[in-house]
Amino acid sequence: MEGVGVVSGPWQSLIRSPQFPVTNQPITTMKILSYLVRFAVAIILLQTLYFKFTAAPESVYIFEKTGLGDAGRIGTGIVELIAAVLLFVPRTAWLGALIALGLISGAIFFHLTKLGIEVMGDGGTLFYLALAVLVGSLIVLLLEWKNSPLPALLDRRTA
Repeated sequence: MEGVGVVSGPWQSLIRSPQFPVTNQPITTMKILSYLVRFAVAIILLQTLYFKFTAAPESVYIFEKTGLGDAGRIGTGIVELIAAVLLFVPRTAWLGALIALGLISGAIFFHLTKLGIEVMGDGGTLFYLALAVLVGSLIVLLLEWKNSPLPALLDRRTA
């Protein structure tokens, strides 16, 4: 089944243009999936930064209700920015996904315990975006697991 999941034909020359370094590794469907999911998660994280950093009423309400206040809002925004940047870099995507997974787990926890699914009449949009980031981060972590130092650390612990 040679060539299954490998981009070939006219797309190969487009993807391997002079702007991108040429490697001997084929571009597989899993790599493309990883790029797409990483991009989607990073964009969701980045689009919320405007609301956190400009003290939008919804954002202020959420962080006051959870007891985290302004410091929590700004701090969370900074960590989300770091996670998004790490997701864009192939070698650090696993770390960005791990950070995003931790952040979004906290967000989902607060939705389920203090905020509710719907916040300030948003129809649950923030909650559903959080679920998308959770699933996307898990997918990225699974796809990029081999690029992280975690498998080697776990192997050493069990040996």
